[in-house]
Amino acid sequence: MSRPLPGVASLSRRAQECTKPPQTPLWHIYTDQWHPSADPGGYVNVGVAENTLMHAELEAYIQTSTHVPQAAFTYGDGPRGSKRLRKAVARFLNRRLRPVLPLEMEHVVVTNGVSHSIEHTSWAFCNPGDGFLLGRPHYRAFIPDISLRPGVEVLTVSFGSIDPMSADAVARYEDAILAARDRGVHARALMLCSPHNPLGRCYSRDALVTYMRLCQKYQIHLVSDEIYTFSTWTNRHDSSPPPVEFISVLSIPAEGLIDPLLVHVLWGMSKDFGANGLRVGYIISQHNEAFREALLEVAIYSYASSVAEHIAANMLEDDAWVDNYIQTNQDRLAESYGFAVEFLNSHHIPYTPGANAAFFLWVDLGKAYLERHPERRPSASAAQLDDGASAEIMQLLMQNKVFLGSGAVFGAETPGLFRLVFSHPRPYIEEALKRIAKAMGGLDAE
Repeated sequence: MSRPLPGVASLSRRAQECTKPPQTPLWHIYTDQWHPSADPGGYVNVGVAENTLMHAELEAYIQTSTHVPQAAFTYGDGPRGSKRLRKAVARFLNRRLRPVLPLEMEHVVVTNGVSHSIEHTSWAFCNPGDGFLLGRPHYRAFIPDISLRPGVEVLTVSFGSIDPMSADAVARYEDAILAARDRGVHARALMLCSPHNPLGRCYSRDALVTYMRLCQKYQIHLVSDEIYTFSTWTNRHDSSPPPVEFISVLSIPAEGLIDPLLVHVLWGMSKDFGANGLRVGYIISQHNEAFREALLEVAIYSYASSVAEHIAANMLEDDAWVDNYIQTNQDRLAESYGFAVEFLNSHHIPYTPGANAAFFLWVDLGKAYLERHPERRPSASAAQLDDGASAEIMQLLMQNKVFLGSGAVFGAETPGLFRLVFSHPRPYIEEALKRIAKAMGGLDAE
């Protein structure tokens, strides 16, 4: 049993909750990361949503194009972002997404990463104790981003055998709204991750329209986190039925579906540009001026660096460079996905097929483990897995110095699922896959 930290009794209850030991080994892993020559015994980290495939190109562009002006050492145009960057974002998204209503600078609020954008929506749309709807599985940090500081309850939605990306799944959200209302909790907003983390798929237009109608019916805000908008790619390996192509909610006419005051989009530089460390995100709310104005009072806590804003604006204003960068990134994502699934198939490790977006494979290590360890089966079905065996899989992965995201932290409804991030150069992802195969046992990891 760990002893209480000195000073913990002097803290608020909410601060005391945050002094508990973290449930993830991630911070330890960061201090001991694999390198083929410098640290061959370190951890291979394929559990964090980072895209390192374009880092060389990104580094070269920033080094050759960035002359930091003196204005970057001031408070600039205020905490909601520089006029230059907001104009660049509006122009870039107008050119790439062709929204129904063209974006203007005033529609964009800049934050120091999309995590703060998420928190701002929770703070602005919900009172403490209200509910924010979120389907399973989900990006793990949605939970603290929505709930930790705003004091909002995350209403997670389960789907059972229903495809969570389908229009049929929307009825489960309505069930969650009504169940929460019965116990005095009012749903004020609904979060979509489109393209989806961790499933790596896109919502169809029909599904998005159904969500819009649901939000209109109950007068709740629809927040579409579209941080993987341009990280889509062509799946030539397991694309039957054909994957759904990405469409932004900005590109769907709201007339007759939803009050446009209720529609908001989040986007940023972390994923599509492989620039998690740049810390630049955007809230796009075209119609809700009151929401944008309210953020002025709290945006000082999410003030983006003026240097980061300058770099982001450079990239978005350079049409030829940014178009080539996005296309090259998409090609590399497709290639890396193909390499990963070929390895998984050849080593009989099942995964959910049909991805065409983001960086993720949803792998069923539970099934692979039970097939090789029949003594761990709780019944005649190899598809079943108990919590003890699931924890044992994570332990085996850590013993082999490879880190994946456990489905448990993503709200997976089935034990034994893990999120594997494939957006790394081939030597790195190959090393990770070999270690995963070795950890499962009974496999030739070479």
